[in-house]
Amino acid sequence: MHVGVYGEIITEVIFGFFGLFLLTKILGKTQMNQITPFDFIAAIAAGELFGNALFDPDAGIPQIAVAIITWGILMFVIEKLTQRFKRTRGFFEGKPSVIISQGEIQYNDMKVNKMDFNQLMHQLRANNVFSLSEVDYAIIEADGSLSILKKSAYQTPTRDDLKLKEQPNPLPISFILDGEIIEDNVINSGKTLDWLSQEVKKQGFDTVADVAYAEWTPTNGLFTGAYH
Repeated sequence: MHVGVYGEIITEVIFGFFGLFLLTKILGKTQMNQITPFDFIAAIAAGELFGNALFDPDAGIPQIAVAIITWGILMFVIEKLTQRFKRTRGFFEGKPSVIISQGEIQYNDMKVNKMDFNQLMHQLRANNVFSLSEVDYAIIEADGSLSILKKSAYQTPTRDDLKLKEQPNPLPISFILDGEIIEDNVINSGKTLDWLSQEVKKQGFDTVADVAYAEWTPTNGLFTGAYH
């Protein structure tokens, strides 16, 4: 295998990478965080098409482009199809299934979803539920995750439940990450770099470089963390 072949492989890999990356951008971000059975199969198939085209000596960039574009069009059409015709969503995307209703386990629905008690308990623990007695409803979503509604006795009380007044809950702003100051965040928050340096020293750090991270909120001030 001579140098030209290596260069051709590198070129095809780069083209295929950016082609698939562009495809995910066109199809939308939900493809990355809401994996349905169809999305899972589509991802495997797209990788297989790209891999076969890459290692086929008779295939080059045009063939890889055709494979990516064709697959992208197919996924785009199906995505639009499920948006327009609701009845197709269950087939392509799956649909939620209630496996616990009013505290009662729906055994038939568990069997349909190929879920046993070990898997159910694992999913419950992942949602900070350690006893079936705490659950009022549990639903298996199309992507396989479990959504849980606890019985009222086990739900965390809200400020409204306790008749407390609402309080501001501002989003923390990162001032330092990995020992580096995020200057734009500091300035946009109405603070100065000198102020930040002084606050860091007040919390026992010699320099900003010693701070692993620092975040600020108007209500709680500066919160810092050190390297360990």
